[in-house]
Amino acid sequence: MMIFETLKKSSIFKVLIDEHLHDISTSFEEQSFRNNEYVFMQGDPSDFLYLVAKGRVKMLKHSEKGKDVILEIKSPGELFCCSAVLDERPFPESAQAMDDGSAIKIRREKLLDIMERYPDLKVEIARYSGEKLKEAHEMLKSIATEKAEERIASILLKFSETGGYSDSEFVKISVSLTRQEIADMVGTTVETCIRTISKFQKEGMVKSDSHNLLVNRSLLKKFLESQ
Repeated sequence: MMIFETLKKSSIFKVLIDEHLHDISTSFEEQSFRNNEYVFMQGDPSDFLYLVAKGRVKMLKHSEKGKDVILEIKSPGELFCCSAVLDERPFPESAQAMDDGSAIKIRREKLLDIMERYPDLKVEIARYSGEKLKEAHEMLKSIATEKAEERIASILLKFSETGGYSDSEFVKISVSLTRQEIADMVGTTVETCIRTISKFQKEGMVKSDSHNLLVNRSLLKKFLESQ
């Protein structure tokens, strides 16, 4: 049942009707993990495509200097490293659990077979892979050309689009992010991140409850447009 429900949450696999989801669910396996455990490491063979079923998973790039850079945080229903699996390349990044949780996975050969049986899914996976390549390019461009404040505003907007829910004029980001995690994702120091979010709070663009950030998307967009 967990496999079917996870596929239903996926923006990729939900293009299939329930009957077809039940059909392909037999090709998937379940995998549990503990908080901080690695699902796979950068450089490992990409034999499986993974989707988060429960908990959160962060995608990390390990630098030669030993520093980990957070590229993305995956929530239930989201895929890991799809392009690497399809291209039979080693995983370009590591996947590390942020909570006790689980994933579902499918072998490359079975995935390719399913894509041939369901052309709509094949198109959706191609679209998703293209979007991820574009996002990676935009991230590199922003790190090279934008100020830290702009990069932090952009990442908060991104998370409010994919994982938030509305609270008055604010959108609450459902993924709990530490200041260090935000700093790692935008390539800045935690001190700069703390100062920037404090500034955003004073200007009414961001507020927080006990665990999560809430963002005023309209004001953050105006801030980015003014830069």
